[in-house]
Amino acid sequence: MTGILIAIGSLTLIGLTLGTVLGAAARRFAVKEDPLEEELKAMMPGSQCGQCGYVGCAQYAGALAKGEEGSITKCAPGGKVLVEALSAKLGIAADLSALEEKVPEHAFIKEELCIGCTRCIRECSTDAILGANKLMHTIIVDACHGCSKCVPVCPTDAIVMVPYPETVVNWHWPKPERENTQPRPEVVHAH
Repeated sequence: MTGILIAIGSLTLIGLTLGTVLGAAARRFAVKEDPLEEELKAMMPGSQCGQCGYVGCAQYAGALAKGEEGSITKCAPGGKVLVEALSAKLGIAADLSALEEKVPEHAFIKEELCIGCTRCIRECSTDAILGANKLMHTIIVDACHGCSKCVPVCPTDAIVMVPYPETVVNWHWPKPERENTQPRPEVVHAH
């Protein structure tokens, strides 16, 4: 019985010692994150599509935060809304004339045109395309982040991007119209 108590006591002592050492090492060698980089990363769509030229959203956000990347218009899934937010956050002017206002969209496969070549499956970074070689494919809409990388690789043009259907869950009030900035004429009341 005392042997079991000695074993339990020694294992507890070893666990406490290693826990203390690991806790101290974690505090001593912690990597400090740049708060701006974290904020920019949170603004990104998180699709990790690579259309910006970086491996993922975190790398693009890091390059923007460090000043290594000057263009804030590279994120295709983020669209005009993200560019406006990045412009305000970073104080960088951006030419929004070339950007189109995008609504959230997902890929859709026209089943009658799909030949089952699997090129789209290899291109999809979120495994949102379901299918096999020489069989028809389909999109798992909940997994698709709308990067559209699958569209250009399809040899039969079977993949198109379509907007999400507007439902009670995703509908938003339209943005208010910008007020006229011209001064209003004064109204003179006759007494």
